[in-house]
Amino acid sequence: MKLKLTTPLIIVNFKTYLEATGRKAVELAKQAEKVSKEIGITIAVAPQFTDISSVAKAVEIPVFAQHMDPIKPGSYTGHVLAESIKEAGAVGTLINHSERRLKLADIDAVIELTREQELISCVCVNNPSVSAAAAALKPDIVSIEPPELIGTGIAVSRVQPEVVTTTVKLVRNINSDVTILCGAGISHGEDVATAIRLGTQGVLVASAIVKAKDPYSVLREFADAA
Repeated sequence: MKLKLTTPLIIVNFKTYLEATGRKAVELAKQAEKVSKEIGITIAVAPQFTDISSVAKAVEIPVFAQHMDPIKPGSYTGHVLAESIKEAGAVGTLINHSERRLKLADIDAVIELTREQELISCVCVNNPSVSAAAAALKPDIVSIEPPELIGTGIAVSRVQPEVVTTTVKLVRNINSDVTILCGAGISHGEDVATAIRLGTQGVLVASAIVKAKDPYSVLREFADAA
C-alpha cells in the first residue's frame, strides 16, 4: 500500500553535495528525523541513488529517489528502475527536477510506473502553466520551482509570490487532491511560512539545509515555521 504523507511537508533534496554523500547522507537524514519527531511534521529526504538503502535502513522518515526513468525491467544500462528504488527502501521519487528534465510523455509514463509500484510521485515544474499540465497527470505532489532561483537563497515565495498563487489556482482548478509544494531559494523560516500562506502545503529544499553549518537548526526553523 502506498504511504500517505501528511502536510505540511518538507522534502530535502540532497542532490550530489559532498555534505550529503555516503555516511554524511545518513547523518543528515538522522538530523531530519530528529526534527520531524520533535515538531511532529513530515520531513522526507531524497539522497543519491547509492545512498537510498543505507539512509532508509537508518531512519523511519520517508526516503525519496531523486529521479526515475520511464522504463520496465530489461536492457536499460545506466537507467533508474522503479523496482530498484522501491527495493532499496524509497517510498517515492522526484520527477522532472530542473536538473534532470523529462519530456511530458516521459513524466506521464513515470507517474504511471509509480502507481504500479505504489510509490509517491513528486513532479517538479518550472512555471504555473507547466504546473497545470503536470496536475492533469494526477501525480501525488506538484512542486513549483522557477529554475533561475534554485540555489540562489532568493526565495520564490518572497520575490515571485504571484508565481506561487497562480500555480495554486491553476492546479486546484484541475486537481483538488494533489499536494502543492514550492521550492527555489527557500532559505529561512519566513520563506516557508510565506509559502504556506500563499496556499502551498510545504516546501522542497536543498542547499539551505544540506550546505548549512548547522543543518539541524535550519531544519528546526523551517519545521517551526510550517
